[in-house]
Amino acid sequence: KIIDIVNTYSRISFDFGPTLLSWMERNNPEVYRSIIESDRLSAERFSGHGSALAHVYNHMILPLASERDKYTQVMWAIRDFEKRFGRFPEGMWLPETAVDTDTLEVLAEQGIKFTILSPRQAKRIKKFGSQEEWIDVSNEQVDPTRAYKCSLPSGRSISIFFYDGPVSQEIAFGGLLNDGVNFARRLTSLFYDKREHSQIVHIATDGETFGHHHRYGDMALSYALHYIESKNLARITNYGEYLEKHPPEYEAEIVENSSWSCVHGVGRWRDNCGCHSGTHPKWNQLWRRPLREALDMLRDRLASIYGDEASKYLRDPWEARNDYIDVLLNRSGKNTEAFISKHAAREFSGPDKINVLKLLETQRNAMLMYTSCGWFFDEVSGIETVQIMQYAAKAIQYAEESSDISLEADFIEHLKKIPSNVYKNALEPYEMYVKTARSDLFRVGAHYSISSLFEGYTEETQIYCYTAKKLGVKVAHAEAEKQRLAIGKAIIKSNITWEEKTISFAVMHLGDHNINAGVKEFCGDNDFFIMQDEINDAFEKGDTPEVLRLIDKHFENNIFSLWHLFRDKQRKVLDMILELTYKGVDASYRHIYDDNYAIMGFYHNLQRRVPRSFRLAARYLLNNDLKKAFEKTDLDIEELKRLIDDIRKWSIKVDATTVGYVASRWITRTMERLNEGPEDIVLIEKINDALEASAPLALPLDLWKAQNIYFSIGRKLHGSMKEKAATEWLEVFLRLGHDLHVKI
Repeated sequence: KIIDIVNTYSRISFDFGPTLLSWMERNNPEVYRSIIESDRLSAERFSGHGSALAHVYNHMILPLASERDKYTQVMWAIRDFEKRFGRFPEGMWLPETAVDTDTLEVLAEQGIKFTILSPRQAKRIKKFGSQEEWIDVSNEQVDPTRAYKCSLPSGRSISIFFYDGPVSQEIAFGGLLNDGVNFARRLTSLFYDKREHSQIVHIATDGETFGHHHRYGDMALSYALHYIESKNLARITNYGEYLEKHPPEYEAEIVENSSWSCVHGVGRWRDNCGCHSGTHPKWNQLWRRPLREALDMLRDRLASIYGDEASKYLRDPWEARNDYIDVLLNRSGKNTEAFISKHAAREFSGPDKINVLKLLETQRNAMLMYTSCGWFFDEVSGIETVQIMQYAAKAIQYAEESSDISLEADFIEHLKKIPSNVYKNALEPYEMYVKTARSDLFRVGAHYSISSLFEGYTEETQIYCYTAKKLGVKVAHAEAEKQRLAIGKAIIKSNITWEEKTISFAVMHLGDHNINAGVKEFCGDNDFFIMQDEINDAFEKGDTPEVLRLIDKHFENNIFSLWHLFRDKQRKVLDMILELTYKGVDASYRHIYDDNYAIMGFYHNLQRRVPRSFRLAARYLLNNDLKKAFEKTDLDIEELKRLIDDIRKWSIKVDATTVGYVASRWITRTMERLNEGPEDIVLIEKINDALEASAPLALPLDLWKAQNIYFSIGRKLHGSMKEKAATEWLEVFLRLGHDLHVKI
């Protein structure tokens, strides 16, 4: 049972990658605001020290980065943190805790007070002022219950916390999160009475450990903190507060080029070191080093192009790159213009501004292509490595568009030399997955034109990081042939580089997945109207071959198909195209099921197994009907009960993942409605009935948000309802708490 809901992040130190927070701000603002609030609450709790740590901008392995990239990554991380949390960060998390002295120098120079490393990254320690020799603490012998000062060659210093390694491993890979009390006891057992200093017990694991890798691990963590505080077993603190109250008494030296996730140092991100996921033990990672060499070559050439080209426009191109984070945090036209004005060496035109933004984007993508997961796993064609190759391709695209220098040919030659466990070499996945995903204004125009057949666009539409402005779209139908034709024109603009084109298009849907689209730059009204009249005339005559010939004639090589839609829309359009097919399949199964329901019942009464063909029809139909039932806002409880009765009667295997997902969404949506009018007894009873009716299915329900809403309503209304003697409301509300596993 849930007995309380607390803000765990306000009680622990935590970090989020800036790119993740950027996504969360757009896609889950409620959770995003809670994270920001956690830092504010923690500052109140811990003597003015917020618990949030900054995080190197895009998870680059800094010991392997160029000096320039080290600085930009740290500066971007700090500026991003300041914008979000409203304060300067005291600490910074290094990706994979990968570290060298140069990295610590950059952190210290930029004002970072501390970082956290694994115990095996400590080389030796010595007490301040002591004449004794350095103590060797390699092989994880460092005492993790104190802070250490690391003196740097520049004369600066930075504090380091070495987390408790064994317990961190137990949390990540053992069963320590199965029980909050045991977790709390394990943590407090790390205190040792014979130590004379004020001890800090701390662990470090991936955030996804709690709740993702270990289901209910987040609850175990919350309860462990509650147990420690309520039993007065220890005082909860954070790194900043501890450092202020207990400055380091020992200094430490680090193991150079080390990390927490590679016993070979930083080999996992450049070598066939032996570290891999374990999924494919017979594979090798000989691709890692040549991939890094290819990207290093590309990075250096991009830097040269950027320095040469950007200096035509900007006073200091590299200072502008460091400040470009201000644009990434706010891409509004006004803010971007202010950035350009600040760094401009002279007044320049609209096309010049586009070039400047493209050049800056080459540098952003040149850093994104070093995101650590690209090397972490087993194969060069894995999705993570394909992603960093996409960043490389985007950097190449922008560099070639803003200069007269060709880059891709040399890059391809490097890819040919990179081995693969699946393909001939790295060039094959590059051509299959990277080049085919390339986007430009014509590709976006194709996406817009094809999509216009299936949905009515408003005057202005956002398509990812592009804006499409409709200048006129006419859609014609030939229903008997299931054919549709759309002809129009639009302005496509990149919100990132400000580049825009006016396009004209003609797209023909022949039925099913067969779509033929032509897109080209708008060549004036005369050209457009000739094209429109010729294609419309052929379409109205039902001359499909002539329509296709005319599209080829007017658009020449700029022909696109359903294949060119961006993935999310592609899936949506395919579902729309197949809707009639799905209806036919559904009708066929329903016909089999309804016509044979009686004979199925007869088999059941004889305790004989229902014929397989009937069971297949029943399984498809009942799972589909169950999913549709939960997709309705007004769930029909009686229909739900009937479906569940039939499922149990025929011993049908429920598609628990899909049905559990749609059921969870219905519960969450309905609880959100209840939150708007919490005294609605009828709605509470409906949720109760749905939960109780579906209980026999043992669905894997995600009740997290529903439980939070229930707890919030209970906190606000439970007492007042008792005073009002609202017996009926209390009864159904407490019953709902029982079904949601929450105790008020």
